[in-house]
Amino acid sequence: MEQIIIRKAALSDLDILLQFEQGVVEAERPFNPVLKESGVHYYNINELITADHIELLVALSGTEVIGCGYARIESAKPFLKYERYAYLGFMYVVPEHRGRGVNKAILQELTAWSKAKGITELRLDVYSENIIAVNAYEKAGFKKLHIQMRSEI
Repeated sequence: MEQIIIRKAALSDLDILLQFEQGVVEAERPFNPVLKESGVHYYNINELITADHIELLVALSGTEVIGCGYARIESAKPFLKYERYAYLGFMYVVPEHRGRGVNKAILQELTAWSKAKGITELRLDVYSENIIAVNAYEKAGFKKLHIQMRSEI
């Protein structure tokens, strides 16, 4: 098995992270019929790299960046048991490296960072029809919480 190194993303990773962002968009396109045909950007990647309340990590195989993911500390709704949580996003692994534990390694490091910040709750969004991703997150200990629904009118 390849050795995977996880490190904090740097501004020098911007070009590959922009490519990964489009990989996320294309992976989600079949699950979201209201995405624009082009010009879709989900993330402010500069902010993800530089903000103190966000930890953006990249995974490397040798010198090749093969995956990424972030944890962003958010304020919780006042009716919840905790005051802050870490929202996970931009979880991406290049197709050739999927199924090799890359996402798991990123999740472990983001979890450790979140715990070090005093966080006790992790949250993420995944399309309910994206069964592969749902199963992977359930395997990592996540549980389904609610389903967001939509209707064209």
